[in-house]
Amino acid sequence: MKLAYLIESDWAVWWLRQRPEVVTAVKTRERDGLAMSIITLAELYEGIELMKDPAAGRKGLQGFLQLVTVLPVSPRVAERFGKEAARLERLGQRIPDFDLVIGVTALHHGLTLLAEDTHFDRLPGLVRQSLSPS
Repeated sequence: MKLAYLIESDWAVWWLRQRPEVVTAVKTRERDGLAMSIITLAELYEGIELMKDPAAGRKGLQGFLQLVTVLPVSPRVAERFGKEAARLERLGQRIPDFDLVIGVTALHHGLTLLAEDTHFDRLPGLVRQSLSPS
C-alpha cells in the first residue's frame, strides 16, 4: 500500500473527537495513504484509559485504525532517533522523545507529517502540514 502521510497525535485525537476541519483534512488525504506511528497509538490508548467511557474510546479508535497503517519503531528508526536526539541536544533544541520518534518515523518512510507542533521543523528534510498557517 502506498503511504504519503503520517498522522501525529494531535490530529489523531482531533479526528477521534470529530473536529470538522480535521475530519475533512484526513478524508481528503486518505486516498494518498495514511500512517500512524506505534507511539501515537500508545498515546491514544493512554488517553482512552483516562476517559469516563474507555469502551466508547476504544470503539472510536477501531474506526480510526481502519483508515491508517500503524508503523513500528524499527531498528533503523531507533538509530535515526539517536542521531537526531544527539544533534538536537548539542544545539540545545531538544524535542520531546515521543515526538522525536514520530518525526524520525516520518523521515525514515518519506512521509509528510500532519502535525501542529512547530518543533518538528527542527528536523532537516521533514515536510510538515498543519491546519493553520505557520
